[in-house]
Amino acid sequence: MRNATTIRPEEASHFGKLAADWWDPKGSSAMLHRLNPVRLGFLREQVDAHFAVDPRSLKPLAGRRALDVGCGAGLLAEPLARMGAAVTAVDAAEENIAAARAHAAGSGLAIDYRHGEIGALGLSGFDLVTSMEVIEHVADKPAFLAALAGALSDDGLMVLSTPNRTPASKVLLVEGAEGMGMVPKGTHHWEDFVTPVELHDLLAAAGLKMGNPMGISWSPGKGLHLSDNLALNYIVTAQKG
Repeated sequence: MRNATTIRPEEASHFGKLAADWWDPKGSSAMLHRLNPVRLGFLREQVDAHFAVDPRSLKPLAGRRALDVGCGAGLLAEPLARMGAAVTAVDAAEENIAAARAHAAGSGLAIDYRHGEIGALGLSGFDLVTSMEVIEHVADKPAFLAALAGALSDDGLMVLSTPNRTPASKVLLVEGAEGMGMVPKGTHHWEDFVTPVELHDLLAAAGLKMGNPMGISWSPGKGLHLSDNLALNYIVTAQKG
C-alpha cells in the first residue's frame, strides 16, 4: 500500500513563515495576488460550463461544496465562498490556517479551515476541488492526487494549476523570479515541476480524465494572462471517468 504521507515538513515550514505576510499584495505573496485573478477567470468559466450556470450569476457555486487543498491563507478559498460555495480549505502549515481563519473572520466569511494531511481528513463528496500551485510541493504526487480524487463527487469538477518543467520555467520562475526577489527564495524546486503529459498520466492513475490545459503566460503588455503557451505555468480541469 502506498505511503499516504504527502506533506514535506520543510515545505510546510517555508510557507508557514510567510503566513503573516500572505494577504499583503506587495509582500512576499505579491505574485500570487497577481496570479489569482487569472486563475479565477479560468475557474469561473469552467464552473459555468460544468454546472450549466448562468455566466451573469453572482453566486455560481450556491448550494455546492468546494474544497481548496494547499489553501495558504485563503486567497482562493475566500473568492470561492463569495461565489456561494460552502468551502472547506486545507493546508499543511498551521500558521497559514491561523492567518486564514483570522482573515475570513474579519471578512465575515464562514470557511471551514483544516490543518493536516489531506488523505487523513476523511473528506468526500465535494462538487469542486481546487489545488493551485501545490502538486509541485508534495512528497508523493500519486498519493496526493488519489486523495483529491477521493474527495471529489462522481460528477464534480477539479481544477489544478502548476508550473511546467521546461528550460523557460527554470530561467524565469526559479532563477529569475527568486533571484530578483519577486518570489521568496526556496519556493520553487524545478525538478519537482510537473509537465502536462506527466500530470495527465498521474490523473489517469487516480481515475481522473484531464481536460485541455491552458497556459498562464506573462508579457509586458498584458501581464499575467491565459494563453496557449504552456511553457511557464498551466491550469487544467479534471473529472472522474
